[in-house]
Amino acid sequence: MSAVSQLTISSPSAIPTPTILLKTLSYPLSLTHFKQVHAQVLRSTHPPSHSLLLKLLLSSPSLPYSLSIFSHLPNPLPPLSTPFLRHLSRSSNPQFALLVYQRLRNEGMPIDRFAFPPLLKAAARAGGLAEGKEIHGFGLKSGLDSDPFVQTGVMRLYVSCRRLLEARLVFDRMSYRDVVAWSIMIDGYCQSELFDDALELFEEMKRDNIEADNFIFSSVLSACGHVGNLDYGKAVHDYIIQNDRVVDAHLRCALVTMYTSCGCMDMAQQLYDQMMPKNMVVSTAMISGYSRHGRVLDARLIFDQMVEKDLVCWSAMISCYAESDQPQEALRFFNELQTLGIRPDQVTVLSVISACAHLGVLDKAKWIHVYADKNGFGGALAVNNALIDMYAKCGSLERARDVFERMRSRNVISWSSMINAFAMHGDANNALSFFHKMKEAGVEPNRVTFVGVLYACSHAGLVEEGRKIFASMINEHMITPTHEHYGCMVDLFGRANLLREAVEIVETMPFAPNVVIWGSLMSACRMHAETELGESAAKRLLEIKPDHHGALVLLSNIYAKERKWQDVGDLRQLMKERGIYKERGCSRIELNNEVHEFLVADRNHKQADEIYKTLDEVVSRLKSGGYAPNIGSVLVDLEEEEKKEVVLWHSEKLALCYGLINGERDSCIRIIKNLRVCEDCHTFMKLVSKVYGREIVVRDRTRFHHYRDGVCSCRDYW
Repeated sequence: MSAVSQLTISSPSAIPTPTILLKTLSYPLSLTHFKQVHAQVLRSTHPPSHSLLLKLLLSSPSLPYSLSIFSHLPNPLPPLSTPFLRHLSRSSNPQFALLVYQRLRNEGMPIDRFAFPPLLKAAARAGGLAEGKEIHGFGLKSGLDSDPFVQTGVMRLYVSCRRLLEARLVFDRMSYRDVVAWSIMIDGYCQSELFDDALELFEEMKRDNIEADNFIFSSVLSACGHVGNLDYGKAVHDYIIQNDRVVDAHLRCALVTMYTSCGCMDMAQQLYDQMMPKNMVVSTAMISGYSRHGRVLDARLIFDQMVEKDLVCWSAMISCYAESDQPQEALRFFNELQTLGIRPDQVTVLSVISACAHLGVLDKAKWIHVYADKNGFGGALAVNNALIDMYAKCGSLERARDVFERMRSRNVISWSSMINAFAMHGDANNALSFFHKMKEAGVEPNRVTFVGVLYACSHAGLVEEGRKIFASMINEHMITPTHEHYGCMVDLFGRANLLREAVEIVETMPFAPNVVIWGSLMSACRMHAETELGESAAKRLLEIKPDHHGALVLLSNIYAKERKWQDVGDLRQLMKERGIYKERGCSRIELNNEVHEFLVADRNHKQADEIYKTLDEVVSRLKSGGYAPNIGSVLVDLEEEEKKEVVLWHSEKLALCYGLINGERDSCIRIIKNLRVCEDCHTFMKLVSKVYGREIVVRDRTRFHHYRDGVCSCRDYW
C-alpha cells in the first residue's frame, strides 16, 4: 500500500509519523491531497522538522499555497528561506520570489549571501529592473560587492532588461569572470542585435584564454549569421573541429543556421545531412535559406522530407513561394494549411498578403483582407502596412488609400507605403502631397520614403522638384544617398532627356556605379535612341555582371535597331552558350476567381480560336480609327508583315481580348505584365479604352497604366 493510500484511509484521530509524511510528499499530489498532508502536519503535537517544512514548501502543486504556508511561518531562517527563494526563482512565477524578499526585508528577517543570486535571477526573469537594483543595493550594503555570483546575477538582470551598457560596466569590473559571465554578456549582445559587439567580446575572451562552451559557440555563430560574416563563422567551425569539441544537436543547428544565413547552402546541406534525427528548427532554417536564394525546389524537398511540420515551417514554405514569383502556389499552401486545422499567425498572414501582391489580382487581395479582419489580424500595424502595398500592386489605389485613412496609428512604413503606391500609379501630385503631410505629422522620412518620392518625380518628369527633394534628403534630413537614390536621379534626368546631367551623376557619385545605376542610364539611352552612350553603359554593366541578361538583350536590341544583324547573331549565340535567354513576355488576367496566363503568340488557351478572332475584330475597328501596328519594338530580322503579326500577338493584347470576351461589359479589365509595356501595346490599350468604352489597368514591370477614354495615367511618359 502506498504512503498516499495509508494517509488518506487512516482514521481522523491517527496522526502519521514525520517519516510517513515526508515519504508521502515525495509523490506527486493533487492540491486536495497536499492540503490533507499539510493538515496532518499542523495537527501534530510535535513542531515540524526543518526537512518537513522545506519539503512542504518545495512540493506544493500550487505556488500561491506555498506562499501561504511560508507567510504563516513565524521566523523563517536562511536554511529555509534561501532554498524556497531558489525554488521560486526557477518557477513559472518568479515574481513570487520578490514578494518573499519584501516580506523578509519588511520584517527584518536575516537573508544570507546565497539568497542574492536566485533573487537577482527572479528579478531578471520577471523583468523587474527596479526590484533588481534594490536587491543589488542591499547586497552592496551587506558587503557582497565583490561576490562573483552576485555580480553575475546583476549582469544577467541588466542583460534581461536590455540595459547593455550597465551590464558591460558590471562585467568589466568583475575580478573573476568565468565562462558563465562571458556567455551571459555575449548572448546579451546577440539578443539586443549588437552582433559586432558580440564578436568583438568573443575575441577578447579568446585573448583571456577562457575556453568557450557550446552555448557561447552557438551565440557567436548566430552573430555571424546575422551580420553575414561567413569567414568568421567558418573560422569558428574550424576551431570547433580542431579542438575535438563534441557537436551536440544545438550546436549543429547553430552551424547550419549560420551557413544558411550567410548563403553557403552547400555546407549547410552537408551538415544537415549528418543530423539524425533532424529537428523542425534546423529544417525550417534550411527552407528559409533556400528561399532567400530562390532555390524553391530544394526548399520544397526539405519540406516534403519533414516528418513533423509546425506553423513556422509552413509559413517559411509559403513565404518561399510568395517571394519566388510563385504566388499561386503560396496561396495553395495556405489553403492546405487551413484544411489541416493549423491556425496561421501574423507572419503567415503577411506572407499570404505578399503572395497576393505578387499575383496582382484584386479579387485575391480582397479575400485576404477580409480573412485578416475576420481572424483578428486587421488591427496590426504591420498587416495594414502590407495591405496598402498589396492593394497598390493589385491596381486599386483607392483601396490602398482607404486602408491608410482607417489606420488608428501610422509609422514611417505606413506613410512610405502610401507614397510608393502613388508613385507606382503615376500620381506624383499625391505622392508629393503625402510626403509634405508626413513631415507635418512629425514623422521623419527615411531612405525608403525618399526612394518613393524620387521615383514619383522621375516617372512624372518633375525634374526641378526631384532636385530639391534630393538636396533636402542630404542637407535637411542628414540621410546619405545610396545606390538606389542615385539610380532614381539618373532615371529622373535620363527620362527627361537630360543625359549629360545623368552622366554627371554617374561620374561624381562617391562610390562606384552598380548594376542599377548603369541599368538606369542604359534604359534612358534606349528610350532616347542614344546608341553610342547606351552601348557604353551596357558594356560597363557587363564588366560588373557578365551574365546580366538585361544588358545583353539591350545591346542586342541596339544592334538590331541599327540593323547590325551579324552583331545581333553573335550576341545571341554568346547568350545561348552561357544559357542566358531573353525573358518571354507573359501577362495574367483574373476572371471568376481563376487566373489565366498568356505568352507571346500563345495558342494553348482553351479559348485561343475565339481570342484571336476577337483580336482581329479589335484591330479592324482600331485601324478604321487610324491605328497602325508599331513594328519598331520588334527587334528581330523579319519581313514587315511578319513583324506586324508578332507585335499584334503580344501577351497583354491576348489577355485583353480574353477580358473583352468573358468579362462583364462595364467592368474594369486588369492585366499584369512581367515586362515593360511596349509602345505599340500602350497605344493599343489607349485606343481600346476609347473605342470600347472600357477602363483598362495594366501593371508592367515598373509601374501601373490606367487607360480611360483614350488617355493613360502616365501621360505617355513612362
